[in-house]
Amino acid sequence: MVNWTRMHDCCFETDRVPQLLERVEREDDTEAWKELGYRLILEHDLVSPAGFAALPRLVRLASDSAEARHLAGQILERAAGHHGCDDLLADCADAVAEFRELLDGHLRSRPADYLVTFRALLAVEEQYHWAAVLGDFTDDFYHLACPHCAVEVTIAIGGYGRYSAIRDWNLGDVDRRDLRPAPAGGYSDVGRWMHETAVRDGEDGLADGIAHLFGEAECPSCASVFGIADEYTSANGPVLR
Repeated sequence: MVNWTRMHDCCFETDRVPQLLERVEREDDTEAWKELGYRLILEHDLVSPAGFAALPRLVRLASDSAEARHLAGQILERAAGHHGCDDLLADCADAVAEFRELLDGHLRSRPADYLVTFRALLAVEEQYHWAAVLGDFTDDFYHLACPHCAVEVTIAIGGYGRYSAIRDWNLGDVDRRDLRPAPAGGYSDVGRWMHETAVRDGEDGLADGIAHLFGEAECPSCASVFGIADEYTSANGPVLR
């Protein structure tokens, strides 16, 4: 049983979240969902103790509620931060395991909210970095420093092409070099899982984007070749607890 008197939300109140949970359990209440969102999580990497306390109830609603799935996913995406709630998160282990199965089943149905669900599953698998930054590869750009000469390289994966380049303020992306997608045996464990899941579910655009994201780029300045995902993760990965 949750002692809600000790579970403050992002407004530092303890009584409002249980009331809102009761409302959404009774019926799909748009205003209640909206208020729950800003009481349980804040922008960037912040989540309240009430967020973890509410997680099992959100998971119970998640099979029939997109709002519950999305909110539970957002809470878990922030589980890597300095929230001071390790005990609460540990108490949610059964709910997280249930959520994992639910999300995977939902992905197999090829839903309209595929990417949001995919990112939530990444968070469940504790792949917090990719849960936070993965896009749909329609117009995605990643900026990183070449590990050999330190020049800033722009990586484009989307409608503009799949290339590395030097970004010029006036000229745009110049000296483009085609990316080299990861071969079948060239993925990291997480990259392989991400790619295989997207292929399984017929998400060809996502699968192709992941193949390039976990592939290699050539630096336009020094012509050295490096792994995109490794360099981007080392530069932008979250600070874990």
